[in-house]
Amino acid sequence: MGAPNDTQTEFSLLAKIEALLFVAPGSVPPSQLAKTLEVSTQEIKNGLKDLEIILKDRGLRLQWHQGNVQMTTAAEASPYIEKLLDLDTFSRLTQAALETLAIIAYKQPITHPQIASIRGVNCDSVLKNLLSKGLIQEMGRAVGPGRPFLYATTPEFLSHFGISSLTELPELTLPEHLNDTSKEEYFGDEGVT
Repeated sequence: MGAPNDTQTEFSLLAKIEALLFVAPGSVPPSQLAKTLEVSTQEIKNGLKDLEIILKDRGLRLQWHQGNVQMTTAAEASPYIEKLLDLDTFSRLTQAALETLAIIAYKQPITHPQIASIRGVNCDSVLKNLLSKGLIQEMGRAVGPGRPFLYATTPEFLSHFGISSLTELPELTLPEHLNDTSKEEYFGDEGVT
């Protein structure tokens, strides 16, 4: 057996990346994949681009969230997966939940008072519901009076809506008074109590 050619070597790297993403319990940074496979982060990023192209017409997809990547099933496969597993996975979200999710998706990280200000109503129960469904997460605390939690979307949010990255959200044009909502400084996870 001779030395492997470049195609076999590249396939081998893609196969390793695919296997790691398949067994990963959640999203992982490309740098962690690089460290595990003892290759450069750039080689992993190139491999991920190639893998995305290969998976384009298959039942799996790569999903990106905050610079991390994970393997998920294609959104188009969800009705078949639900039927096979006898699930009603996509429980219906209320109009209030959808409005709140949209605000968080476009303005993240954002505080509870900022969300309530934009919606014009109390959103305590909606936030609790979205947290329990895993569609949003607490990302730390804002600097300022009361140090309110900052909320952001999760990889489950992307899966639920069948998108692989927040960049796939449609362009949003807000009225001028809503564009002035400044993002408060915040402490990262270490600020969460």
